[in-house]
Amino acid sequence: MMTIDFRKDGYRVALLAVLLVTAFFLPAWMRYQLQVSLAGGLVALGVMIQMRAGLVSFGQGLFYCLGAYAVGLLAVRYGITDIAFLLPAAAIISLIIGVVLGILLSRYREIFFAMLSMALSMILYGVLVKMAALGSTDGFNIPAVSYFGYTPAPEFRDAYVYGLSVIVVLVLALISARYLASNAGAMLDALAENEVRLNYLGASPRVVAFCCYVTAAVLSGIGGCLIAVSTGHIDPELTNWTTSGSFVFVALLAGRGSVIAPIIGFFLLEIVRTYALGYVPNAWQLILGIVMLAIILLLPNGLWSLISGRRR
Repeated sequence: MMTIDFRKDGYRVALLAVLLVTAFFLPAWMRYQLQVSLAGGLVALGVMIQMRAGLVSFGQGLFYCLGAYAVGLLAVRYGITDIAFLLPAAAIISLIIGVVLGILLSRYREIFFAMLSMALSMILYGVLVKMAALGSTDGFNIPAVSYFGYTPAPEFRDAYVYGLSVIVVLVLALISARYLASNAGAMLDALAENEVRLNYLGASPRVVAFCCYVTAAVLSGIGGCLIAVSTGHIDPELTNWTTSGSFVFVALLAGRGSVIAPIIGFFLLEIVRTYALGYVPNAWQLILGIVMLAIILLLPNGLWSLISGRRR
């Protein structure tokens, strides 16, 4: 069991903030990779929180897609392009759907939870693919967003989106660290280890699993909002099982020792994928698979174990 120390994790988040701010001086392509990693890392953080409770979700792309499509529909159909409305809308729709589905999924564990979550995600994928009004498999583009009434010039849009992603992810990372360091976070480990003892403590395993699932849903929905704003395009692949599987891979490879581990892990995975595509475009999946296999065999507790092990 890996415990989360809020004070130490707070320092780590602050250090991450400093590193992310320096990214304004990096090449545009690398800053974009960081930007995408912040959105995807937020979803992987939600998966990691569920994994601490012994729940592995292969359908987290469902909320990732819901958050993105909420932004897209509000911007394209209703002309609402201000982030002050788009970000809460993505969080609220993910919260509502998360509560509804959480009532069902909180009853299941292990492979049943994993397969049911994936099935629900693929149902949404099938619906979106068949909807010509939403662009079917091609999806649709999203116009540039404004920030509390201010619309930046085209040459500064990328910087504003990156700054928004940094602020949102850092705030949510701190909140998640506080959650995991609290008694509610400790109950996640108890749920994974022994539900009977958790019952003896007076806590309901179903309620603990429900709260964990809803928390991850909101994080993923906000991540979907950030990826939609970052790329300016959304499509049903956001909820495909391959997308959800990549979040599980990141959570496994990064480790569960810190809330910033999934964010760093997602960025490293994106860098490996980018260079593999650049140097061996016909075998980039092979390179990515070898790297992931090496990490699993050599670092079974994830990349974060390099840092925590060295500290011990």
